[in-house]
Amino acid sequence: METCYRHPARETGLHCSNCGRAICPECMTHAAVGIRCPECAGKRPLVKRAGFTLANEPWVTRVLIAANVLIFLATNQLSSLQIGLGGGNLTSLGYRLVLDKPDVANGEYWRLVSSAFMHFGLLHIAFNMYALYLLGGVLERYVGSLRFAALYAVSGLAGSFGALVVTPNAISGGASGAIFGVMGAMFLLERQRGVRLLGGPIGGLILINLLFTFTPGTNISIGGHLGGLIGGGLAAFALSGYGRGHLAYGRPGLVGAAGVLVVGVAAVAGSLVIAGG
Repeated sequence: METCYRHPARETGLHCSNCGRAICPECMTHAAVGIRCPECAGKRPLVKRAGFTLANEPWVTRVLIAANVLIFLATNQLSSLQIGLGGGNLTSLGYRLVLDKPDVANGEYWRLVSSAFMHFGLLHIAFNMYALYLLGGVLERYVGSLRFAALYAVSGLAGSFGALVVTPNAISGGASGAIFGVMGAMFLLERQRGVRLLGGPIGGLILINLLFTFTPGTNISIGGHLGGLIGGGLAAFALSGYGRGHLAYGRPGLVGAAGVLVVGVAAVAGSLVIAGG
């Protein structure tokens, strides 16, 4: 016998007619067609209740944070470390990992991935890792590690594409493109299912970060942020069955997985076209 996804100790034979999750009588809501779980019925999820899906451990988020910190220590000259967001204190290895059009054009394609782990200055990595801990952790707990990893990877590639589109000859790097993709996925989840993982609307947080992105003199990759935001939203849309299912509990199938792959491949292909143009 299956158990309610919100109350693991309760056996049930009921299922949400929209996403297919097992639910108990307390959690079900009668709809025009069948019964619905709280999320599909538009109710706010009880994210702090014991046994709810958010109890899963966000190990991918933790691995990503550890990798970013280790790469930061290995690619920055700590004796002359800068506090802000600017570059100029990278080691020779660091300059081999950042993103710029000329080097990608010369066949150094790994920069499309490695640049998402590069940071310039203490504030740069501190701000990004806090955002990854907060946003990535809660999204991974909700959608699961595999789907989160796919969303993050595609968002990072889309961020690299956006950076090459807007500032092809500038040196860029950072996890913020992928983090914007996480926010894009959370926005789509909120719009489709009314699920607010942070307790409030994610749109306001996106708007604030976009305003900061476009502020003159901040030395922030506008293309990286916009590319990541769009890429993450598109990948989440594919994983949700193109709006017909649930990002966390639906069954995207081969078509949904193929959609995520297409977004990632398109981002890489677009980057190579720009680099070769």
